[in-house]
Amino acid sequence: MKYRKKPVVIEAVRYMPGDDCNCAEVAQLLDLAPGDVTACQNGESCAGLPWTIWTLEGTMDARPGDWIIKGVKGEFYPCKPDIFEATYEAVA
Repeated sequence: MKYRKKPVVIEAVRYMPGDDCNCAEVAQLLDLAPGDVTACQNGESCAGLPWTIWTLEGTMDARPGDWIIKGVKGEFYPCKPDIFEATYEAVA
């Protein structure tokens, strides 16, 4: 048999460190307190540092360019850009 994934709306942020780092946006998605985002707030470069995400399967790293997804039950997990683009589309 074949199955189609049910249409579900999720929240996601693409982790893009560097000069215009979006660590605050990532932290907001992950419901982190401002003090939990140490690299950027301490003036250090966050370029290349992974985010450790606590998932239903244990901890996983989100690397620069990965999407961080908040699932339908409030869980989080990283997703590679090519998989994200093949699976999701933007909604209004």
